[in-house]
Amino acid sequence: MFEECGSGAILLSRVIDLQKHQHHRQSIMDHFPGTSWGKPRDESFDPYATFPLSGAKNLNKNSFNDDVQHTQQPIVTGTSVLGIKYKGGVMLAADMLASYGSLSRFKDIRRLVPVGEHTVIGAGGDLSDFQYIQKVLEARISISRRWAHIKDVTIFEYLARIMYNRRTKGNPLWNSFVVGGIDKSTQEVFLSYVDLIGTTYSAPSIATGYGSYIAQPLLRKVLDDLPNGHLDLEADVARRTLEESMKVLFYRDARSLNKFQIANITIDGIEISEPITAPTEWAFAEGLRGSVSQTYKTQFIQTIR
Repeated sequence: MFEECGSGAILLSRVIDLQKHQHHRQSIMDHFPGTSWGKPRDESFDPYATFPLSGAKNLNKNSFNDDVQHTQQPIVTGTSVLGIKYKGGVMLAADMLASYGSLSRFKDIRRLVPVGEHTVIGAGGDLSDFQYIQKVLEARISISRRWAHIKDVTIFEYLARIMYNRRTKGNPLWNSFVVGGIDKSTQEVFLSYVDLIGTTYSAPSIATGYGSYIAQPLLRKVLDDLPNGHLDLEADVARRTLEESMKVLFYRDARSLNKFQIANITIDGIEISEPITAPTEWAFAEGLRGSVSQTYKTQFIQTIR
C-alpha cells in the first residue's frame, strides 16, 4: 500500500514538473523573432493591453505584478519641437498630438508653455514627465516672487540641472526641451536645448525628434542665406518658415499632426497662437507606387539603360 502511494506521488510530481516546463517554454516564446514590432500574443504578456509593448522583450510572467520603479520607455509622447531666432525675438513651434504608442490618441495637447514673463518651454517626449516638470516650475514660481521675473537663462539652467540630476539617479525624464526667451534688460535673444541625459547647447535654430532630420535643414537654409544670420531675419519670414517646416513634418513624420501652435517671444511679452491648420495637398500620391513616383522611376530606368 505504501509502495503504491509512493509511486503515485512520484508520478504526480513528474506531471507537475512537466506542466511547469511547458508553461516556462510558452512564457519565453518569442512570437516575433528578429523584430520589435507588434505585440506578443502570449497572454502572460499584459492580457488587458495596459500599455503598448512594442520593443519590450524578455518579460517574465510576473512583470505586471511588480511595482514600476523607473520609466523604461515613454508611453504617451509628443514629437518634434522647432525653434528659430529672428531680429528682435524668437519663435517656437510644436504640433498638438500626443501619441499612445503608434496611435494618434490625443489631438489637443499644448506642448508650448510660458514660464515667467519672457520665456517659453517646448517639450517633446513623454507627456507625463513634461507635466511633472510643469508642476516643479509652477511650484517654484508660486513660492518665490523672484521667479515670476526670472531670466530665461536661469530657467534653462535650472531645467538642465533637473534633467542631469534625474539622469545620474538612473531615472531620467524622457523629454527633450527647447527653451526660448529674451532678456528684458539686454534685449538678448535666447534659444537652447536640453535632453533626457542633460545634454545642452544653444543655436540660432533648433529642432528635436524627427524634426532634427527633416526641419532643421530648412531652418538653417533660411539663416545661412542671410549675411548676418538671424539678426537679418524678419518676423514674418520666420513664421512662414516654421509653418512650412511643420507642414513638411506632417507629410513625413507618422507621429505628427496637421495642427500646431507657434509661440512668439519678444521684449513686449509672449504670444502663443491658437491652433493653426496648414493647408496640405495629397494629389501627388496618386502617382506613387510604394515610395517612388512612377514618372521618376520611368525616367531613372531610361537613364540607366
